[in-house]
Amino acid sequence: MACPCPRPLFLSFPKSPAPPLAVPAKHHPASTASASLSSRARAVSASSNAPSPAPSPSPPPTDGVGPAAPTRGELHLGRQLAAAAAAGARVRAPEEDAEKRRRRKEKRKALAKKSPSGVSCCYGCGAPLHTGEEGSPGYVEPATYDLKKRHNQLRTVLCGRCKLLSHGHMVTAVGGHGGYPGGKQFVTAEELREKLSHLRHEKTLIVKLVDIVDFNGSFLARIRDFAGANPIVLVITKVDLLPRDTDLNCIGDWVVESVVRKKLNVLSVHLTSSKSLVGITGVISEIQQEKKARDVYILGSANVGKSAFISAMLKTMAYKDPVAAAAQKYKPIQSAVPGTTLGPIQIEAFLGGGKLYDTPGVHLHHRQAAVIHADDLPSLAPQSRLKGRCFPANDTDVELSGNTLFWGGLVRIDVVKALPRTRLTFYGPKKLNINMVPTTGADEFYKREVGVTLTPPTGQERAEGWCGLEGVRELKIKYEELDRPASDIAISGLGWITVEPLGVPSSDPDGSIEEENSGIGELHLIVHVPKPVEVFVRSPLPVGKAASQWYRYQELTESEEELRPKWHY
Repeated sequence: MACPCPRPLFLSFPKSPAPPLAVPAKHHPASTASASLSSRARAVSASSNAPSPAPSPSPPPTDGVGPAAPTRGELHLGRQLAAAAAAGARVRAPEEDAEKRRRRKEKRKALAKKSPSGVSCCYGCGAPLHTGEEGSPGYVEPATYDLKKRHNQLRTVLCGRCKLLSHGHMVTAVGGHGGYPGGKQFVTAEELREKLSHLRHEKTLIVKLVDIVDFNGSFLARIRDFAGANPIVLVITKVDLLPRDTDLNCIGDWVVESVVRKKLNVLSVHLTSSKSLVGITGVISEIQQEKKARDVYILGSANVGKSAFISAMLKTMAYKDPVAAAAQKYKPIQSAVPGTTLGPIQIEAFLGGGKLYDTPGVHLHHRQAAVIHADDLPSLAPQSRLKGRCFPANDTDVELSGNTLFWGGLVRIDVVKALPRTRLTFYGPKKLNINMVPTTGADEFYKREVGVTLTPPTGQERAEGWCGLEGVRELKIKYEELDRPASDIAISGLGWITVEPLGVPSSDPDGSIEEENSGIGELHLIVHVPKPVEVFVRSPLPVGKAASQWYRYQELTESEEELRPKWHY
């Protein structure tokens, strides 16, 4: 048997490991598997020792390159198809596009009305400075204007109207729907409201002020029309005017309950007094925490105390903040005239960014100040702590049924049906007298005494042009508990009247048992006011020492308590 020929040897040195030799077909399958495993192990070890391979090239574009690239005609056709698809999407939603265009147009229009930064304004009222019509808001003598302009000191100029206001003169400037009759009218209430329209399109912090004496009349229920979605801090002013021994815990809970009932979402509620500085520190802390480098705008109805509140803020901040201390020198003017501020007033009050703005008051046509003469406006502003005036008094046996009560010349109340011990307590300006006469002679009494005893209006001349008490509202007030007031009758822009079913102490304990056991009852009153003035019926405001005994706090669950805004003072 011949020997097989020897296999030739090739002396080659490849850079990469040589591929494994092919296994002859006659070998056993097990040996084949072991050989493949050993070769795979060698390949893995070689790959681990070798450097990582370069990433694989990305696949060619779907449009192709070179000869496969699309032609110009195909590219043009693709663009046309894409434009047609976009146009079809716009056609499918024309209302959405129209709404977006309307909102953009409204935003541009509102921002255009914002006072430009280059216009110099009076630091007292915010009116643009000028040398034109003498006596108008913002007027400055030409010599003074030129001198201050030459030295870049126009920001330190106070206009002539503000100088008169600072000396106690009643100079009105607002007319139109919600303006004030008498005197010159240089700007309308609508124009002042338009100056606030840009706020809904900006990111700001809103501080809303409400007068506790005229809570319903000054609340501005539609504040979101001005503030948009911006956060709101609610500040209740003039709490120092509430009757003595009033428990502010009851007042705070009553205010929060009223805010929740009005469905106004606010961050917090603060009870303050710009005169005694009660609660001002808490408001400053809230503003510093929530403003986050945004501008802060003070909003509220006319004569609610915005300028006085800003002065109290600057006075409190000046102890630690040199910027606020410097801003005190040029703070807004305060006066009893509604409409003192006629434009946004920028105040440098914060160190950490953001500015403070005093804004024109929102003039409401349904308040008493909008119907009386400008010279009578001081009679509507309480100057000292309120004290309830009760009718009938405790030392009289007169019943209210069949009688009429006049609150100055502005309010008339006809008592149609009441219990023998029903009492009405008036809270408002002390300058307005209260007179009670039989209902049968009330019309003749009003015609004879309006302008004389029943004031305002003051004087025979104003009484002749007086609009009268044409607004009539019939009230049927139900009561379920005799040991607490049934409700309040709030007169917009004036004050409120507390209705107590059994307010007069009984001189005959045996005779009052039947009344006290009568349970649920109803009082029938007819209220007359000037035509645009509104009358509100609300839950009784807990004022005075006795209020802490009959006021009941709301019982809330933990989830309801978390949703309610917290109040501070």
